[in-house]
Amino acid sequence: KNMDSKLLEILACPLCKSSLRYNKEAQELICKADRLAFPIQDGIPVMLEDAARKISDEEYQALS
Repeated sequence: KNMDSKLLEILACPLCKSSLRYNKEAQELICKADRLAFPIQDGIPVMLEDAARKISDEEYQALS
C-alpha cells in the first residue's frame, strides 16, 4: 500500500515535531533530526518511539 500524500504532509516526528521523509522501499518514515525510522505497517505509520529503529551513519549520510 502507498502512503497517502496528504497524510504525509501532516505527519511529524512525535519526539521533535520535525518533518519526516518517506522511504518507499523500506516502508518507513525517517526523522533526520532524531535519526529514527518509524515503520509503516499495512499503510499505517506506527509513530511510537518504541517501534522506531535508529538509522545508521550510512543511512544518515544518504539522506543529505
